[in-house]
Amino acid sequence: MGCSFLRPIYFFHGGEFAIKEFQINEQIRDKEIRVIDENGVMLGLMSAREAQAIADERELDLVKVSPDAKPPVCKILDYGKFRYEQARREKESKKNQKVTEIKEVRTSVRVQDHDLQVKVKSISKFLEDGNKVKVSVRFRGRELSYTETGKTLLLKIKDMLGEDCVVEKPPKMEGRSYVMYLAPKKQS
Repeated sequence: MGCSFLRPIYFFHGGEFAIKEFQINEQIRDKEIRVIDENGVMLGLMSAREAQAIADERELDLVKVSPDAKPPVCKILDYGKFRYEQARREKESKKNQKVTEIKEVRTSVRVQDHDLQVKVKSISKFLEDGNKVKVSVRFRGRELSYTETGKTLLLKIKDMLGEDCVVEKPPKMEGRSYVMYLAPKKQS
């Protein structure tokens, strides 16, 4: 089972592969390593050659699982099975993650009441879905001299939403826009 080249583990991350490489068998050249056998029993400190001899005797691979430890930790195991389980665990942890998106709703200072109600409705829908929302009020031309109306509009939107949300970042000027970040209220 011994192999003298690096065997990479490939993980798929949303359109790209990430590779985690382990040193195996003859690549491990440390003078002293801590060895754990296939059953999880600590065999103790020994040289890499001694550990490799034990692994060869059991027809398994010697894999350096913790290279940063002092001394490095190596396991005697079936590398193919180990690689498969690592990939499966990584995939399972990805499945359980909830990705929160930041949705953006833009408006202008001169927005009409009905249009504002429609925007507030879409903001509350985004918040119900568990997403964060960036609400921005854009200023054009002379509107920049009336930035306080933009802040007032953002606070009005917050009041229209009621208790459904939490202001993550209060209204603040960014370039030619007033911006406020909202997050869904935590449900206990």
